Amino acid sequence: MYQRDHPFLALPAFSIHSPVDYLFYVVLGVLAAGAGVGFSRALYLIEDLCDRLWRGPEWLRPAVGGLVLGGVLLVLPQMYGVGYPVLGTAVAGGYVVAFLVLLLVGKVVATSLTIGIGGSGGVFAPSLFVGAMLGETFGQILHAAAPALAPTPGAYALVGMGAVFAGAARTPITAVIIMFELTGEYHIILPLMLAIALAAGISKLIATDTIYTRKLLRRGIDLNSPGRKLQRLTVRDAAGPLPAPLLTDTGLDDMARRFATEHSDALPVVDESRELRGVVLAIEVERALQDGAAATTAADLAQSVPTLKSGQGLEAALSELTRHGGVGLPVIDEQGALTAWITHREVLRAAAGIASVESAAKVA
Repeated sequence: MYQRDHPFLALPAFSIHSPVDYLFYVVLGVLAAGAGVGFSRALYLIEDLCDRLWRGPEWLRPAVGGLVLGGVLLVLPQMYGVGYPVLGTAVAGGYVVAFLVLLLVGKVVATSLTIGIGGSGGVFAPSLFVGAMLGETFGQILHAAAPALAPTPGAYALVGMGAVFAGAARTPITAVIIMFELTGEYHIILPLMLAIALAAGISKLIATDTIYTRKLLRRGIDLNSPGRKLQRLTVRDAAGPLPAPLLTDTGLDDMARRFATEHSDALPVVDESRELRGVVLAIEVERALQDGAAATTAADLAQSVPTLKSGQGLEAALSELTRHGGVGLPVIDEQGALTAWITHREVLRAAAGIASVESAAKVA
């Protein structure tokens, strides 16, 4: 029977025999930082190369690129799909070092080529794949040099998965939680945290951007230096119109209709005096519908959130948005009246507007 709480990967027998073992995870963290940044650079390098080489109509590009990618899959069929079975085989020690290196390079090329030809794909699973191949290679080399140093090379593969993702995306807490949920194993947490923290820290020394923010940077949106751009703006410059608030006694069906027609992630809730009583999230309405809680009102689902002042700096507003999920925050004027609404989308538009003006000035 399928068990929904079954771990994604089976962890090999694992234990830390001495404090010296942590030194090897330090080395793996350093290597993972380089691999994460290298993956990010290769991704956009191949994407740029595809843009320069293609001279035909855009509608034909995915078809031609698909043929090229198909050739790669014929040579290296392990690159097909997400690659979870290959990951499991690697963690179990089913590949030799040379083939692990080939798989590592092949995944970087296949992922970059998929995106470069106009296909759709993410970088999360490929970064786990690259990390597993790097960690398994490192573990097998240690095991070959001295079996006592790395009795279970697969443990290095699992740590490498989280470390390379942290090096590429620079999200150490997320990487630790994800790897724990994938394995369901507590014993690997300490070396995992050590390698991930090092990978994230060293990658920041190597590159100012991440595999995600680099795409925004290439579009003129520099989120890594908000003080240079966002500090010039206030919430008033970026905020959008205030959605029609829900009254505290609004029923569940009416709330569902509002969210369905307005395509919002959150709506403000006010009382009869137009005083803000919180914000209702679309996901909470969905949960109430699934639970059959027909008597639920907006007051029951309203969550307390901070209000932003229209004259407040946009950088500080972005921090508040991030801390509260980014679905939206209400904006008040100097008299304390609700006047506007702001989400991450409005902040990005404002930052992009600055970038466009600066680019035009440079051209002029």
